[in-house]
Amino acid sequence: DRPPFPVQNGYLGCPTTVNNVETLATATQILNHGSAWFRAMGTPVSAGTKLLSVSGDCDRPGIYEVEWGLTLNGLLDLVGAKDTLAVQVGGASGQCLSEAGFGRKLCYSDLATGGSIIIFNKTRDIFSIVRNFLDFFIEESCGWCTPCRAGNVLIKNKFEKIVSGLGTASDLAEIEAWGKLIKATSRCGLGQTSPNPVLTTLTNFREVYEKKINKETDFRSEFDLARSVEQACQVTGRKFEEEREDA
Repeated sequence: DRPPFPVQNGYLGCPTTVNNVETLATATQILNHGSAWFRAMGTPVSAGTKLLSVSGDCDRPGIYEVEWGLTLNGLLDLVGAKDTLAVQVGGASGQCLSEAGFGRKLCYSDLATGGSIIIFNKTRDIFSIVRNFLDFFIEESCGWCTPCRAGNVLIKNKFEKIVSGLGTASDLAEIEAWGKLIKATSRCGLGQTSPNPVLTTLTNFREVYEKKINKETDFRSEFDLARSVEQACQVTGRKFEEEREDA
C-alpha cells in the first residue's frame, strides 16, 4: 500500500506543502515587496527571476539569478563563454541548441527550464555529448516499460552505427520514429524525455549527422567482417592480413 501523501498526512501528521526551495524563497520576496515589484521583472508570461546553474566551458560557472527573458547570447556573455558550439538547456532531458538558437529567450513561452545550463565549446564533439546522455538514460531506466527499457538501447545501437560511418538516411528516419514512439508511450517523465538528446541534436545539428551518412545506398550492414576478424586476431595474437581485390 502506498503511504499517505504529504498533503494529507505530512509533518507531525498534518497536511504539508512540499515545494521547491526556490519557489518558497521567491514567495517571501513577493510578500515583502509586493506582486507589482515581482511582475515588473521578466516577461508578461514569465514574471520574475530564475536561478540558473551554469556549468561547462565558460570562465565564470556558477549559480546565477537572472530575469526571465534573458537570451542565451546574453547568458553566454554573462558567464564568459567563448567559441560556443552548443548549449544544453534543461539538463539531460532538455534541449541541445546550436548557435542558430542562441537568440532564443529563457522563459516559459520559449525555452522553459528548471535551471540547468551546460555549455560546450567548439573543442567538444556532439556525438560524445549525445552518447553520454544516452548512456545516462539507459542506466537510469527502471526497466518497467518496454519503450524506455528497450527503445533507448535500440536508439543507442543505431546511433553508434551512424557515428561509425555505416549509417544511411533510413537510419536517421528510424531514430526519429523510435524517439517519438518512446516519448509517446513511456510511463514516466524520464522515459518520455529520454530521446531528447538525440532528437534535439538531429534537429539542431542535422548537418553533423548527415556528414556521417552514406548517400549512395539506403542499406548498409552494421556488421564489419574485416574489422571483426582483425579484432579476433588481436585477441589471439595471430597476424591479420585483409584480402583485397586487385584493381
